[in-house]
Amino acid sequence: MIASPVVLLLAAGRGERFTASGATVHKLDALLNGQPVLTHTLRAVQAAGLPWYLVRPEGFTRGMGESIALGVNATSDADGWLILPADLPLIQPASLQRVAQALAERDVVVPYCQQQQGHPVGFSRRYLPALLKLTGERGAREIVRQARAEGRVQDLHLDDAGIVEDIDTLHDLDAAARFLALRTYSTCQ
Repeated sequence: MIASPVVLLLAAGRGERFTASGATVHKLDALLNGQPVLTHTLRAVQAAGLPWYLVRPEGFTRGMGESIALGVNATSDADGWLILPADLPLIQPASLQRVAQALAERDVVVPYCQQQQGHPVGFSRRYLPALLKLTGERGAREIVRQARAEGRVQDLHLDDAGIVEDIDTLHDLDAAARFLALRTYSTCQ
């Protein structure tokens, strides 16, 4: 039996673009249809049935790289990781499951919705040392680039706009609320 990778739910950023757009709360605490954005994302992760770890230290990290390294360090016995920013409240559980399944076959899995790269990006245990070395604002883009050069990346095309529709501004939050209210949001258009 193949072990499931751990979903690293990254919730350690400052959310500066969201407050710059006029918000008075952190974007993950902003209400989307009566529930915090983080709750929506966490529910999708839980519904996927995969193990998960919330990276939300007291205070904030200096960026995505540091957040990833913290999460990988805390789950260093995992067979792999799905890196998921917590500001993707519309992601479908099936998308998480599909990335996890693909990770059983390849060392790195990069999901796409049409031509746009999304999340979660999956990494096998092979990349433990490289993920632990990440710092600052730069995420794992360089690791993906190197893996792609080595032929270790699978691009996974998903029909879920929730893998790319993040909450960075009040406008994004309003758009997500409209999609949820109309129940029309699920596919890439």
